[in-house]
Amino acid sequence: MLEPLLISIVIVAITVVIHALGTHHWRRFMARRFLGPDGNFKRGKDLPAVMWTAVALLMLHVVEVLIWALTYRALTPISSLDTFEKAVYFSIVTFTSLGYGDITLPEQEWRLLSGIEALNGVLLVGWTTAFLFAVVQRTWPTAARGRGGN
Repeated sequence: MLEPLLISIVIVAITVVIHALGTHHWRRFMARRFLGPDGNFKRGKDLPAVMWTAVALLMLHVVEVLIWALTYRALTPISSLDTFEKAVYFSIVTFTSLGYGDITLPEQEWRLLSGIEALNGVLLVGWTTAFLFAVVQRTWPTAARGRGGN
């Protein structure tokens, strides 16, 4: 039980660092690309900023899911994850807490990985939701200016 727990902690740390760096760099990119000198969105840039933010955050999740999938393929002696595609599918279903249950980790020892991946997914999806909400919230003054300040 200790080995899967330690491995899970390392993978969680890696995915959190990826998410932190990704959101940090995306925020800096957005400031250069979409914001004016006053810190508000440039005219007509609010919708593209929201759209591209959603895409960028989704790509971060894809990378994080792939890291978990690689971990499953490398470490678990599970015949149900005998292809990378199955490992990615299992990782997506686990990361999003969807949990279809059509593929499971039967070995008691390795099931801990999937539970911790689900917790990791909840944490990172919540972070993404908060980040995207903050971007949308910053578009509100731009929308008000476009309607004459009302």
